[in-house]
Amino acid sequence: MSTPNLYAIPRPGLRWLPVWRRNFLVWRKLAIPSVLGNLADPLIYMLGLGYGLGGMLPQMNGVSYVAFLAAGTVVASTMNAATFEALYSSFSRMHVQKTWDAILNTPLSLDHVLAGELVWAASKSLLSGLAILVVIFALGLTTSPLALWAIPVIFLTGMTFAAMGLIVCALAPSYDFFMYYFTLFITPMLLVSGVFFPADQLPAVVHAVASWLPLAHAVGLARPLLLGQVPENALMHVSALLAIALVAFYIASALTRRRLLK
Repeated sequence: MSTPNLYAIPRPGLRWLPVWRRNFLVWRKLAIPSVLGNLADPLIYMLGLGYGLGGMLPQMNGVSYVAFLAAGTVVASTMNAATFEALYSSFSRMHVQKTWDAILNTPLSLDHVLAGELVWAASKSLLSGLAILVVIFALGLTTSPLALWAIPVIFLTGMTFAAMGLIVCALAPSYDFFMYYFTLFITPMLLVSGVFFPADQLPAVVHAVASWLPLAHAVGLARPLLLGQVPENALMHVSALLAIALVAFYIASALTRRRLLK
């Protein structure tokens, strides 16, 4: 038996679809509680901070604070949903339930499994982002048709954070390891990427570093669209998210091969 090339470029083709479908069929049994769970936390932030704190604030960048916050909440919710799925659920299927081992005893390869997990996490995060988007439309916080372009932005954001999450999943010895990722990366990024306030209010050095973060690129795309504007530097933001997603998925593939196939 030949030794697998741990660092080969992933070539999943479309054979990841059965993995995606398997995860979807399992999720469908608990779809409503899952969607409501993903919706509750960001909705509380948006309504509590938006109407509570927003009532004491002047307009933010020419719009009400709740409208400003709503756009950031969409991508923050997407980030959290993709990250949780790529960390806890994927780790459970890989390490605890041994679902991946069972799949690898079929004609599917690890590339197919990882690609299926990536697209599934992005799909699940898309549902979370869409749920917030529906609430935003229902509350009249956006009426622009440009806001519909936020849908591909949500999916791309989900893909990016799912790919990054799979890296951590490949490295994690246990569930406890994920707290380091949230505490040291996700939470600080949430605070400095312009979700809750304009990022240009940060010190210059912090702002410069924060502008490279994936969530900052997602906010830079989603907020103008929800406010009825064409994003500035849209190509740069899209390219950055795509590049991060591709590089992160390659790293996750290499690390997962080293963990499972060595």
